[in-house]
Amino acid sequence: MIYLDNSATTKPHPEVLKSFEQVSTNFFANPSSIHQLGGDTEKLLIKSKQQIANLLQVKDDEIIFTSGGTEGNNIAIKGIALQHQGRGKHIITTEIEHPSVFEACKSLESLGFQVTYLPVNRDGIVSVEDVESAITNETILISVMHVNNEIGTIQPVKEIGELAKKHPKLFFHVDHVQGLGKLDLQLNDSGIDLCTMSGHKIHGLKGTGVLYCRSGVKLFPLFHGGEQEFKVRSGTENLAGAVSFVKALRLIKERQKNQVQQLQALSQYLRQELKKIDEIMINTPENAAPHIVNFSIPGLKPEVMIHTLGKQGIFISTKSACSSKDLDESRIVKACGYDSTRSKSALRVSLSYDNTMEEIRIFVSKLKEALNQLKDVME
Repeated sequence: MIYLDNSATTKPHPEVLKSFEQVSTNFFANPSSIHQLGGDTEKLLIKSKQQIANLLQVKDDEIIFTSGGTEGNNIAIKGIALQHQGRGKHIITTEIEHPSVFEACKSLESLGFQVTYLPVNRDGIVSVEDVESAITNETILISVMHVNNEIGTIQPVKEIGELAKKHPKLFFHVDHVQGLGKLDLQLNDSGIDLCTMSGHKIHGLKGTGVLYCRSGVKLFPLFHGGEQEFKVRSGTENLAGAVSFVKALRLIKERQKNQVQQLQALSQYLRQELKKIDEIMINTPENAAPHIVNFSIPGLKPEVMIHTLGKQGIFISTKSACSSKDLDESRIVKACGYDSTRSKSALRVSLSYDNTMEEIRIFVSKLKEALNQLKDVME
């Protein structure tokens, strides 16, 4: 099997699974219980939060455990909107956000909020000047992702953070789900108020994640109940999931430090080989994140290629797994200004530190074979 769909999800690391099993077996009590086992469980939860804070170089009380990227993005965006609507009801985002940001903003429009969806250039990058021009006295939130999940574009979040610092009335949220473990992102004193991360994108477990929430930032909770996680995210804590996230985060940061150049080499080789194939048009810009290469084969339905390669044990995808069942068109590729023949035929290869050069060579070879076989069905 050659797995090249790591932006959808990654294979859990054995040590992550081991940590989850050990905690589930030995610390299964409710952290809110007042008996000794509950107390020991709570101590481990606090320790997990401290360890994540140390790895991210932030404060312990700035870490909120979540079930992943979608929940984190919704807590951040809706939490700010509902808590601070008295200041204003204007939100700024981009046209190429993940569905969990894009649809959260759409839902707020139905509640009377005004949302500005900024365009991107051909490379899928938003202009900092456009962000600045969009800010009004009513603006309470800017939400811009770090790395695009479909085409790998890196957004200028550092510069937008500096811009946000000049406007203390508004908050800045970054979806860091695809960037985590591939690109560094400073949170402390960055202008970033909220930042979303997910466990299953870094060889952790599905249902685990973290929302960084800068000290002093107040959110309206989407869940009400036992007031866990600083009253922001009620519900019995997933301690085993939290510990497994710590393990996954520590491991991916080590791999980023030691293997990111290897990942870049794989990506560069893949791009070079794809450029040699006449039928292929590459949608991912040159200076993108090291793990995503998006390309189109105009005239060929993406699912046909995906199923052809899948029969040979090679797994790639079309777009965000959250929207890939809707195969009509890539909203992201379209937003970059490409025509429908390109946006309707986009494919995504997403790498991990587990992938090898040999796997990429085999993929390119099988892709060429499949193209020859499928020429008859191309429009």
